[in-house]
Amino acid sequence: MAHPPGAFVSGPIDPPSADARQQATERLAALAIPTGAWGRLGDLAVWWSACQGQCPPTPPADVRAVLFAGDHGVASAGVSAYPSAVTPAMLSTIQTGGAGISVLARQHEVRLRVLDIAVAADVPGLPADVTAHKIRRGSGSIDREDACPADEIDRALAVGAQVAKEAMDGGAELLVVGDLGIGNTTPAAVLIGALLHLDANTVTGRGTGVDDDGLSRKRAVVAAALDRAATRTTDPRDLLAAAGSADIAAAVGFLVTAAHRGVPVLLDGLIAVAEALVAERLAPGAAAWFAAGHRSTEPAQSAALDALGLPPLLDLGMRLGEGTGAVAAVPLVRSAALVLGEMALLADVL
Repeated sequence: MAHPPGAFVSGPIDPPSADARQQATERLAALAIPTGAWGRLGDLAVWWSACQGQCPPTPPADVRAVLFAGDHGVASAGVSAYPSAVTPAMLSTIQTGGAGISVLARQHEVRLRVLDIAVAADVPGLPADVTAHKIRRGSGSIDREDACPADEIDRALAVGAQVAKEAMDGGAELLVVGDLGIGNTTPAAVLIGALLHLDANTVTGRGTGVDDDGLSRKRAVVAAALDRAATRTTDPRDLLAAAGSADIAAAVGFLVTAAHRGVPVLLDGLIAVAEALVAERLAPGAAAWFAAGHRSTEPAQSAALDALGLPPLLDLGMRLGEGTGAVAAVPLVRSAALVLGEMALLADVL
């Protein structure tokens, strides 16, 4: 059945190439190194080779990061150490090249795109392509109400699908998904808690760095949101409406579409991994196309990584968001491809 451009398509996803994985595993074992000496870098090389469908693999030259920005109604409950005004300010800072993700993207030659999906304010001076897909201004406070209506979730999934297709049609070999939005660690924790049947004490972290009082407030908000979402986990779309947001849903659409097309994705921190967990529920097998760029300090992220079977590439105590942890891991993917492709085999040096 043909689907219109930009349409979101879910359903089971074929895994990366088993033949290329086997060839890469054998080549890794044959390199002129002690067995297992490359550790996780060797595992990454095998995954990358399977995703490319060839061995030896080539390092990704065209890497693109997309940040989905939105505000969250729970911010008004004091779940963040910073006000919602920071979201539009950082949106502008990314455009002027001064944000953390801007620095890393330049350093590692990653094309960066940010989209205002649900920022509460209208930010003056933004390019048209940043705001072209805006769905709403902020989301509902999920401890008391739905984040957004179901039809907006469907629109957001389609936006994410369209953006992924644009990047892949433009030549992207590796994608990065990132986030921007004060308060977004709360819905991410709720999504993970709801899907993995974990309580608020287990999934709630300090996010932007709240103090003990802020952490208590955040736990109460997460607990209330989990109670609301408890009966709405069967349909991932309904869960996104109840406890997610339009920006999170757009990223889910992005992830599912990339996996359907066989383009691998580096995940960032808590928000991206929550999105990956939802993507896996919508499209079983999607997670095989994802790698975890880093482990954040948020407890819910570690729980979701374990559930997805994705060990993190970096563990630096980072909690910035914006896709920074994933972009910081891009050189590791390139290094993994190069060592597998260019190192001598033990048989050639003896």
